[in-house]
Amino acid sequence: MTTLLLFALGLGALIAGAELLVRGASKLALSFGISPLVVGLTIVAFGTSSPEMAVSVQSAWAGKTDMAVANVVGSNIFNVLFILGLSALITPLLVDKQLIRQEVPIMIGATLLFAGLTLDGGLSRTEGGLLFGLLIAYTAFLIVQSRRQNAGLGEEYAESLHSEEIAAHPEAWDAKLPVQLALIAGGLGLLVLGSNLMVDAAIVFARHLGISDTVIGLTVVAAGTSLPEVAASITAALRGQRDIAVGNVVGSNTFNLLGALGLSAVVAPDDLALGSAMLSFDIPVMVAVSLACLPIFATGNLIARWEGGLFFAYYCAYTLYLILAAKDHDALADYAFVMQTIALPLTAVTLIVISVRHWRRHRS
Repeated sequence: MTTLLLFALGLGALIAGAELLVRGASKLALSFGISPLVVGLTIVAFGTSSPEMAVSVQSAWAGKTDMAVANVVGSNIFNVLFILGLSALITPLLVDKQLIRQEVPIMIGATLLFAGLTLDGGLSRTEGGLLFGLLIAYTAFLIVQSRRQNAGLGEEYAESLHSEEIAAHPEAWDAKLPVQLALIAGGLGLLVLGSNLMVDAAIVFARHLGISDTVIGLTVVAAGTSLPEVAASITAALRGQRDIAVGNVVGSNTFNLLGALGLSAVVAPDDLALGSAMLSFDIPVMVAVSLACLPIFATGNLIARWEGGLFFAYYCAYTLYLILAAKDHDALADYAFVMQTIALPLTAVTLIVISVRHWRRHRS
């Protein structure tokens, strides 16, 4: 009971810390004249992904490499399959053309790069530095790009990011620099506290239930640290701002891979060694999920309800597989056979047919 309470307190601290960090950093950025476009793709993306970074960095620092990597891999899978799936079930999601042309390919590239770097069984400090350096370069690219955007695009993006919530008003209580710095400091402090509590509680859960740190990281911790993305995307879908539900997930996934995993590998005492199950199953699933985004997003610039239902169903199937594997259940072999020989090939063929039809329609 005490462990459950600590986990809940840690989760609450992560969510509150992320909220304070987003508010403070957004106000600070806009006070210095950074455009809403850059704020949305960097500051806000960092804020919703800060729980993943806090948990992964803390886990890596403590030598719990399985938890550090599983948290990010599980969160990226959860973000696409669960969050977008559920959001699209609520209402079909519009996908901005810029996301299809630029952000989704960057997310896929980051995913493939991470998968390639881990082919040798782990992630070294140098490779982590490379990932984190790419995040800095990506941020700089967005800043340069934003300066070339016309005023209309900036206003449109500002509106879609709830600019009324983050715009710096002179009379607002958080418009002053000391308050903004205090919000950032408080948010970071809560993130550190929450990550410590959640990681420690998750390890106790794993040992008590006989489940590995990896499975706990892929499921409970990944879902918990993704709650800011859940809140942002579901709220956006309900409010009719459907493109934000997609942009939030894509930006967060990119930041998780380049920022959270990159920094985790840099601060870890040793290389981030990955287990065989992570290398042979979970990372390939994350790659497949990322690749599936492009044909689904590009066809009609829309994620239809049936596509959202497909995403959601696959997340349920993925979670069930993890549970069966953790318990070494007798049904695991049959379940894996059905998924590998029927469900996955059928889905792949469907996506290919949809993509080909879309390409032919636009060509003609």
